[in-house]
Amino acid sequence: MDQRNLLAAQRAVNLAGYSQGGTADIIVDQSVRYQPVEGFGFALTGGSAQHLIAMDPAKRKMLLRELFGREGIGISYLRLSIGASDLNAFVFSYNDLPAGETDVKLEKFSLAQDELDVVPVLKEILAISPDIRILGSPWSAPVWMKSNGKVQGGRLKDEYYDVYGDYFIRYIRAMSRHGIRIDAVTVQNEPFNDGNTPSMQFLAKEQLRFVRDYLGPKLAAAGLKTKLILYDHNCDAPEYPIAILTDPQARKYVAGTGFHLYAGPVSAMSKVHDAFPDKGLYFTEMMAVNRKEFNVAAPVARIVIGATRNWSRNVILWNLAADQNDDPHTGNGGCSMCQGAITIEGNQVTRNLAYYTIAHASKFVPPGSVRIASTSSGPLAHVAFSTPGGQTVLLVANNSKTAQEFTAGAATGFFKARLEHGSVVTYTW
Repeated sequence: MDQRNLLAAQRAVNLAGYSQGGTADIIVDQSVRYQPVEGFGFALTGGSAQHLIAMDPAKRKMLLRELFGREGIGISYLRLSIGASDLNAFVFSYNDLPAGETDVKLEKFSLAQDELDVVPVLKEILAISPDIRILGSPWSAPVWMKSNGKVQGGRLKDEYYDVYGDYFIRYIRAMSRHGIRIDAVTVQNEPFNDGNTPSMQFLAKEQLRFVRDYLGPKLAAAGLKTKLILYDHNCDAPEYPIAILTDPQARKYVAGTGFHLYAGPVSAMSKVHDAFPDKGLYFTEMMAVNRKEFNVAAPVARIVIGATRNWSRNVILWNLAADQNDDPHTGNGGCSMCQGAITIEGNQVTRNLAYYTIAHASKFVPPGSVRIASTSSGPLAHVAFSTPGGQTVLLVANNSKTAQEFTAGAATGFFKARLEHGSVVTYTW
């Protein structure tokens, strides 16, 4: 794509410019309302925070205001790793011990590593956006709790279910002491993936028992309002969260289910919604990277529009920042091709495909918005929202092979438009 109008304001549309009696390709209906919106954003990995904290403070402040301020692109949701993810420079947990030692009272629990970069960056973000939602996801339990005693793979030992529940509580409270409120946690990032570094398998029957008998009751007993989100993996196994939600004792502790989109159809989210419509759906991870063609329509259509049209309350992309070599990442099993939404080289910043993918939603659809109905007779992907301020927002992506001329609007009137191949436009009225 030519990239001449990246997130640039366009000529205002005139809803009175086309009669309602005509044929409209996209019709928005404010009266049909679906799920609330909690936010759009990225994973603030340890690597992202490492690059940000190394910037000149004044330049970092300007960048964070662009990213998180309402005058910028208004990122409203962040995902953190609980301990290291594969986009840290090295693997760590908050309770690392010499081989053969255990610490069931978690006396050596420490956020020290995150306090070097993630915590100070978050404090600067919160000064700009104090209500931003934050989701925490663990890639692995501390190795002394695991069946194989390694950072990669293995499972949580039965005898450590109780202490691992306490580990979550310690994390939430430790972050709270820094003024950082963890709105939600997932039980395990990618519970089927044992090849990542770090990683840990967590089968559905195991997650059911952990949520029902340990983590859920501990969150309730601690009086914490942190939401508990299941699964946090691909759209190819909706039966995983459904199996857990079928248990009434586990279900009472669960706020919803998180999904990635590296495998399976995004419609799997609707399958879970249809089975348990009172539980939320969350889109917690997917990459959007520009390798050959800069086609923002592809990830907007597949991820942002796809997830929200299938009941997701948020969209989080992977990840916020990396350097020009897509570093850092852990060793064997870390992601060596995970491009950031922004590339940071010292104090120089490049905005990449993922930045614009999220910005088309985050800048115009604040938390508290509600998805509303939009129907179509054409090839364009689209989704519509009603904002707390009473605006209607229509996001349209053309991932077809040719430019598309279309009409769009609502009961108040319609407008004509043309959208080039690979392009996205956000309309507001």
